[in-house]
Amino acid sequence: MLAVCLASVLVDELVRCGVTDAVLSPGSRSAPLAYALAAAEEEGRLRLHVRVDERVAAFVALGLAKATGRVVPVVTTSGTAVANLHPAVLEADAAGVPLLVLSADRPPELRGTGANQTADQVKLFGAAVRWWHELGTPEGGRPLETQAAAWRTAVDRAVSAALGFSGRPGPVHLNVPLREPLAPDPAATPVPAGRPGGAPWTELRIPSAPVGSVVDSVAGSVALGEEPRTLVVLGDLTGVGGKSTLGAGLTQAYRTVFGWAAQAGYPVLAEPFGPRDVSGPGALPHGPLLAAVPDLIADLAPRRIVLAGRLTLSRPVAALLRRPDTEIVVAGGGGRWADPSHVAHRVVDLMGLVAGAGDPPEGESEWSAAWRRAGEGVHAAVAPALARDFPAGPAVAAAVLDALPQGARLFLGASAAPRDVEVARDVDGVDVWASRGLAGIDGCLSTAVGMALAAPGVPTYALVGDLTFLHDGNALMIGPGEAVPDLTVVVVNDDGGSIFGTLEYGDPARLAYDGARGVMRRVFTTPTGTDLAARCAAHGASHTSVASAQALAEVLAWPPTGVRVVEVDARGVDRRGSEATLNALAEAALRGSS
Repeated sequence: MLAVCLASVLVDELVRCGVTDAVLSPGSRSAPLAYALAAAEEEGRLRLHVRVDERVAAFVALGLAKATGRVVPVVTTSGTAVANLHPAVLEADAAGVPLLVLSADRPPELRGTGANQTADQVKLFGAAVRWWHELGTPEGGRPLETQAAAWRTAVDRAVSAALGFSGRPGPVHLNVPLREPLAPDPAATPVPAGRPGGAPWTELRIPSAPVGSVVDSVAGSVALGEEPRTLVVLGDLTGVGGKSTLGAGLTQAYRTVFGWAAQAGYPVLAEPFGPRDVSGPGALPHGPLLAAVPDLIADLAPRRIVLAGRLTLSRPVAALLRRPDTEIVVAGGGGRWADPSHVAHRVVDLMGLVAGAGDPPEGESEWSAAWRRAGEGVHAAVAPALARDFPAGPAVAAAVLDALPQGARLFLGASAAPRDVEVARDVDGVDVWASRGLAGIDGCLSTAVGMALAAPGVPTYALVGDLTFLHDGNALMIGPGEAVPDLTVVVVNDDGGSIFGTLEYGDPARLAYDGARGVMRRVFTTPTGTDLAARCAAHGASHTSVASAQALAEVLAWPPTGVRVVEVDARGVDRRGSEATLNALAEAALRGSS
């Protein structure tokens, strides 16, 4: 009965998003959707219009949407039925009409098998739709509430895209694979409830957006409302505000968010990107180590969390967003918002939010002061460990941040480097950058080269692992007559991807069996044994090896001139053990302050 439950959730959320009319062209695979639409009409929640010709149904929906300005779904079964909607979709695209195609489909295991009425409906309408998404087929082994949250947010995103949240209104396509049974059962499990009061799962408040139940237009700025126990979680802001959050504007965007949070009296947990000015507002130190605070000290639990930008790193920080009884406000921009856990209560425009700061509170609240003291306590506990734990990753990151000059730019490679800096970072005066769009290993060294060429007056550095360095080693190959960047690259060489040792694959219990460590080393950490000095010599790049934090600081004291590689030998470091030590120190400090 999961197909019927899915359909009921979709229709319920459509109504919550302001849908008042729907058009159905009946069929067998779409039966759960037909039952759900009929039930909603019987309850007086929407008007259902039934047409036997899919092409006609689509244009009826187009007319309804054009006349009302509301999103109107057209629902069909699988196969050629969906293809018959294409003319109306093309018209909706050209005219900017919010048409929503809700197509039933066969489950994935039937595709490509010759099963009847099974066509390739994936991105069937191509570039004609503003947004396309295929829902996951309901699963019996997963909590229904978790799946329903994902279904509801998919509806919210579809409606927002159709209404022009990311630009011009137009058609969208939700493809819904359904497994049998397709008819309702009176004894079926109740449908998971939506938000209280008939509200959409995700409320959007975006300046200058079209008016609708999901997308509410507000003037210029965004007000959150009073809630002193608000924690700000700051992720990657690249491109959130369009061109205003690229280049130097990106650095300023971080400063603006820090300033807004300080004025509002909100503590900030931040990923390691952007500046941490020596003077002025900033983030709490050692973010991932602090993320367990609400579980350790109940008095610090936030009632509201504002997620600014997109989280890309640590699991402990991301877990904060899944806390029960906590309102989650996502501050994004550019027509997209980050909500992989499907927990957002509201989505607001980041630029509008920071522009709408009200009067600052009279003095620091006790709650904010408690967060500040927690940060100070964790810093006092872990700073000595970072100083003596070289060449463990976080210790190397701390040494790099301490050694760089004020105003320097530091580009972080993939995987371990940004996580190490996130754990180690306090206040340093460095501006940290990274490629976190897809967070891939591809082209990290070349990206750092491009940054250095773009800002020749700014001391530019990179911190990468050996695999990231080797994956893009040809970035060192700069032809005669080409501009050579002034870039110093610090390579933490642990001869492979040691970060896998901190994941479930590196669990000591899993590695206790004969041969398990060999398998782990070969298929996960993938050692290469490459001589980095020889690789640098082949391309004429300077290479230096260091064995201590002091030696690293001495080398980094030289201003970047040409391409210079500084290798830190970290082979044999127990990354998992080092991480456990820092977490234990932080936990002890927090328990001692409670």
